[in-house]
Amino acid sequence: MDSIKKTDNFVFQTYLRQGKAFVRGEGTSLWDEDGKEYTDFLAGIAVCSLGHCHPEITEAISKQAATLVHVSNLFYTLPQADLASKLCEKSFADRVFFANSGAEANEAAIKLGRRYFQKKGDKNRFKIITMEQSFHGRTMATLTATGQDKIKEGFYPLLDGFSYVPFNDMDALKNEIDETVCAVMLEPIQGEGGIIPADPAYLKAVRELCNDKGILLIFDEIQCGMGRCGTLFAHEFYDVTPDIMTLAKALGNGLPIGAMLATQDAATGFDFGSHATTFGGTPLATAAALEVVNIISEETFLDRVCQKGQYFKDKLEKLKEKHSRVVDVRGEGLLLGLEIGKEKDKGAAFFVEELMEKGFIINGIQDKVLRFAPPLIIEESDIDRLIFVLDSLL
Repeated sequence: MDSIKKTDNFVFQTYLRQGKAFVRGEGTSLWDEDGKEYTDFLAGIAVCSLGHCHPEITEAISKQAATLVHVSNLFYTLPQADLASKLCEKSFADRVFFANSGAEANEAAIKLGRRYFQKKGDKNRFKIITMEQSFHGRTMATLTATGQDKIKEGFYPLLDGFSYVPFNDMDALKNEIDETVCAVMLEPIQGEGGIIPADPAYLKAVRELCNDKGILLIFDEIQCGMGRCGTLFAHEFYDVTPDIMTLAKALGNGLPIGAMLATQDAATGFDFGSHATTFGGTPLATAAALEVVNIISEETFLDRVCQKGQYFKDKLEKLKEKHSRVVDVRGEGLLLGLEIGKEKDKGAAFFVEELMEKGFIINGIQDKVLRFAPPLIIEESDIDRLIFVLDSLL
């Protein structure tokens, strides 16, 4: 309890914490100060995708920490070079910019989208269209880009140059396009918005529209990327390629790192001195991330994610058939949402609390959706145990 009291006394009260202090993790399990074990179906919000204290990741971190931690981006380092080349090898991209977080990766993408056209002399193109219910971060630019009013409350005036359209609504997007638009930015699967996947036909149409209008397409894969949908990158599931993509969360399996990937053409928007960061792409973070990419990108690993994701989704669908309280089952791979609707005193928070008491960690979003984003190493037996308890609660 000492850590809880100290946190409440000295840390900014910006998080509504759940009253548990965790002291150890291994695989898909966490232990609190009292020694109680929990099965983690949240993975630090889609971060620890290889589980807690994965031995190979731990070894990579330990080895690098004993070798070289930081020298700044004024110099070259081998882990950063290796990770950049690996990400480009595994993706559509030709260039990578490393940051410290998803918000910073998205900030870099926003800046690149604007500067790409301004370098060409087209200073009238600056507007970025994003989606309603989207979430892109908490910096001033990324919260402005976010399509949720509750994220923006108290931070007005916001930045100019952003507009919002309903997700999966092609007509609305077409009507918003004009000569001031430089980019369209979206999540292939909206995470914080309620686990809402893009319609495949919609995503293809967005790509075609951007091609026709000469507009950059930015995919925010911070939550849905890095194997979570059963493909290394979420857009591969849809067979649609962006010009710019952002990654974070699972990329470091717990170490802070973000990345913005771009085609060679889009990357021309940045040049020497146009964007920078002190800690982005440190040897420590990139050494860990390189090991993560090597493990997750293995075909057999991704095949298992697909299998377990479908198994989990089928189990949730059966709950929907059985319980009228369940409104919808959404998501792909191991990023799934169970919409339970709103009911007095028994919204999403009720299920989160009850499941925690029974030894399972999930979370609720939009007051009505249970989000499941377990480590990608979760097993069917763990899913069965969760479903049994959730069934009884419903």
